[in-house]
Amino acid sequence: MQNTLVDKTFRDSNGNIVLAQMPNLPLIVWIVTSLLSLIVTTGEINTVLDVVANGSLFTWAWLELFQGVNYFRRALGLAVLIGIIASKIISYNGLTN
Repeated sequence: MQNTLVDKTFRDSNGNIVLAQMPNLPLIVWIVTSLLSLIVTTGEINTVLDVVANGSLFTWAWLELFQGVNYFRRALGLAVLIGIIASKIISYNGLTN
């Protein structure tokens, strides 16, 4: 098997093309807490759910960035990290203006 940029981008170490995988624990926690925060929309419980959701999504993105099976998965982790940081900056600026 040739080691081209396309192979490094989309194939794992076994040669399989990997774009999506079964969700791991941080992603499952993010999904569950995000859905729960849509049900519980106010109060301290909502704040805790928001913090846990953001923390677990950050953890997932960090793991993908540094341990992703291919360049695509690592780029996905980087994009999510940038998205998390940008959304927090935008929401913080919205609160202070």
